[in-house]
Amino acid sequence: MTCTKTTIIEKICEENDVTPNQAKETIETLLEIIKKTLVSGEDMMISGFGKFQVNEKAQRKGRNPATGKSIILGKRRVVTFKCAGNLRDKINGYPGE
Repeated sequence: MTCTKTTIIEKICEENDVTPNQAKETIETLLEIIKKTLVSGEDMMISGFGKFQVNEKAQRKGRNPATGKSIILGKRRVVTFKCAGNLRDKINGYPGE
């Protein structure tokens, strides 16, 4: 099951006794901070969760799957995520976590 923004807002309301509007504003502010940080080319590290990193991908050769023709794909920036070690341990069910 996918966790949506609405699901997160509902869980924040349940666990923190806040209104849905307060929870929504908090989530929207957090996401805006993350977006602005990544757009500026900076990495975003959240302790205990992981690190979002902006990487440069070089120009490369590709092909159009519909026609089979070769094309050159331009360079671009992509966002990658590296999970924090303690979160990875919890996901994998290691003892002590």
